Amino acid sequence: MPEPAIRAIMQKAPVIPVLAIDNADHAEPLAEALVAGGLPVIEVTLRTSAALEAIRRMARVEGAVVGAGTVLDPDGLARAADSGAQFIVSPGLTDRLAVAAHAAKVPFLPGVATAGDIMRALDHGLTHLKFFPAESSGGANAVKSLAGPFGAVRFCPTGGITLMTAPDYLTLPNVLCVGGTWIVPKEALARQDWSTIRRLAEQAAALGRV
Repeated sequence: MPEPAIRAIMQKAPVIPVLAIDNADHAEPLAEALVAGGLPVIEVTLRTSAALEAIRRMARVEGAVVGAGTVLDPDGLARAADSGAQFIVSPGLTDRLAVAAHAAKVPFLPGVATAGDIMRALDHGLTHLKFFPAESSGGANAVKSLAGPFGAVRFCPTGGITLMTAPDYLTLPNVLCVGGTWIVPKEALARQDWSTIRRLAEQAAALGRV
């Protein structure tokens, strides 16, 4: 499992925008706005019919590192990888998905919410994990508490995080980045308001980390 690769991706920016894209025609200008705003790592969730085409188009944007999120099974992983996804994100972790990610040699960021989830990830050699859903799973205090028994694990908390709460996570030594949907508001995307999205990306990129 290419653990150094996923760590390098997580360290590129303090925030990974988490996107649900309904119109693939928005993909390239959206990626350009995010990269220009200082957020090169982008997660496109496989929740819409346009997601795989959006990943293909975003992958053409210079500087963009585009991954697929909401990957639930090995078939979804294979389809995402075939579409050019440079990393894979899942909301949880199964043995089948861990084995498939290892076989595909793709950077993998699986979701965890409990100590048992983390121990399962460690069984597969995975130490870089998505803490999800972050806010409803105890928030920054929960992530801080996990540093004791799991000192080698590094997290990307995702789920319910905002510009205001992101610093609570980013000041923790076991957090490399956070995932967030606030950078691309639905209204701004519908209006194709790339300047607003770039401004929000700049705000997020300016957030400090430990």
